[in-house]
Amino acid sequence: MGGEWWRSAVIYQIYPRSFADASGDGIGDLPGVTSRLDALAHLGIDAIWLSPFMTSPQKDAGYDVADYRDVDPIFGTLDDFDRMLEGAHARGIRVIVDLVPNHSSDRHAWFQEALLSPPGSPERARYLFRDGTGPGGDEPPNNWESVFGGPAWTRIQEADGTPGQWYLHLFDSSQPDFDWTSPAVRDEFLGILRFWLDRGVDGFRVDVAHGLAKADGLPDWTPPTDAGSMGGAGGGADLEPEISDEAETAATGAPFWGQDGVHEIYRDWNRLLAEYDGDRVLCAEAWIDPPERLANWVRSDEMHQAFNFAYLETPWSAKPLRRVIDRSIAAFAEVGAPATWVLSNHDVVRHASRLALTAENPQGHGIGPKSKGLPDPVLGLRRARAASALMLALPGSAYVYQGEELGLPEVIDLPDDARQDPTWFRTDGERYGRDGCRVPIPWEHDRASFGFGPGPASWLPQPASFAEFSRDVEDADPHSTLSLYRHALASRRTHGLGTGSLVWLPDLPAEVVAFTNGDVTVLANTGPDAVELPDRYAGALVLLASEQGAADAIADASPDASAPRLPGDSTVWLHTA
Repeated sequence: MGGEWWRSAVIYQIYPRSFADASGDGIGDLPGVTSRLDALAHLGIDAIWLSPFMTSPQKDAGYDVADYRDVDPIFGTLDDFDRMLEGAHARGIRVIVDLVPNHSSDRHAWFQEALLSPPGSPERARYLFRDGTGPGGDEPPNNWESVFGGPAWTRIQEADGTPGQWYLHLFDSSQPDFDWTSPAVRDEFLGILRFWLDRGVDGFRVDVAHGLAKADGLPDWTPPTDAGSMGGAGGGADLEPEISDEAETAATGAPFWGQDGVHEIYRDWNRLLAEYDGDRVLCAEAWIDPPERLANWVRSDEMHQAFNFAYLETPWSAKPLRRVIDRSIAAFAEVGAPATWVLSNHDVVRHASRLALTAENPQGHGIGPKSKGLPDPVLGLRRARAASALMLALPGSAYVYQGEELGLPEVIDLPDDARQDPTWFRTDGERYGRDGCRVPIPWEHDRASFGFGPGPASWLPQPASFAEFSRDVEDADPHSTLSLYRHALASRRTHGLGTGSLVWLPDLPAEVVAFTNGDVTVLANTGPDAVELPDRYAGALVLLASEQGAADAIADASPDASAPRLPGDSTVWLHTA
């Protein structure tokens, strides 16, 4: 498992409650993860990232942590975690755990102590308590809105029964924000890092890494109407040729996103990880645009990786894709860091659906039966396969979200009474939220809950259509999305694409993203219609094709007979040595 492995790694995100259920209660767990490690080894990934499994009341699916040093009983025990970690390491798979430092659960012992302590006490100083404004302090301290909708402040009742101070929660009211100017908070999280590092974890994905520091004075802030809920500028479409004024304002103006104070925190963390053997890694969930600014999170003494959300949010279109790839590689190289690439995760509409949407869909809103511009599932899957093949050919590190290797679409038709995302409740159903990408994944087509667990049901209902996406069905099909991913990951490793370098190719049609990475030529047609390619590609050795028709069209062409053509919405890798 070589040095600085994270520079080129393919890291697989496991959302534990939706991956595999060993107990039969309908909720995925750590023994379930252990039971499916062989399938992940067969896929060919380098590491897994586990979304939160720590003690939590589960009001936000574990991102509301009540005890950072234990496993929630619904997921198992610390012994279960240790067995899972040992099993992963035995298969050459590293393990990254999710850390949630921006906020805790309101059930955390510290917050309960704060509620029982007076204003100005050390217990309250761990969180962002403030006096209200207006007569009697009846108005919140400022106008900030929660990421999940509604106000970002909740007023408490003091121990004597009188209306008291307000506390900040950028997310749900059950998730009070820590005050990272507090030495006690900083020391506590250094201890938490050590706890998991001592158990042998290989690193941390840091939730809301751009949110820990807030601007002095907590000034009012009204974001642009089309801004994503987590900040950022809305993706690669805004990177042409420079980020727009409105997008730049959204990316840099929020007094709770991307403040300079976070960098000192991560320098402390970097120094701590450096004390441990084995290249332990920090990866930032930081919704920061443009890539040149995001690169500040991965300077040599801070984080090692940062999710490239500008790439995730870029439309399936050649010109913005070329631009965001170019800018990302250049920006990260400037600070000596690898670029990272990601298309789906537990917070966004799955890219097998998102890439075929025909209406605006801000991050975090989700899609449901009444959403505008619902996707064509056939087109969505075709584009998803092509986009995944493009992403996995890029130099740097790639993140894969569980189920995308099966081509899973967003589940749109969830019953209203099954939805559990706080966004759904805090917006009175105006936003569907993220449940559609979190539905438990299918393993066997002919078993209850499609093999997710021994019980008949899962915590979110699976649609009947999941049978055709089940792992056993796709495992037997050489043209399935699962086979495509396995082939891509094997070829990526064989040809050293993760550690390679990208050189753009000229004289290709405008709809085509075309480059070489070492001895591999990558051609991705983002348009709907087939395009003619130069004769030099006729009869080329096809290493990978997102569609069989694309492989056939190139392999069967010859300079003397017919020019090679690349079908629409397809990607091929050609061997050009």
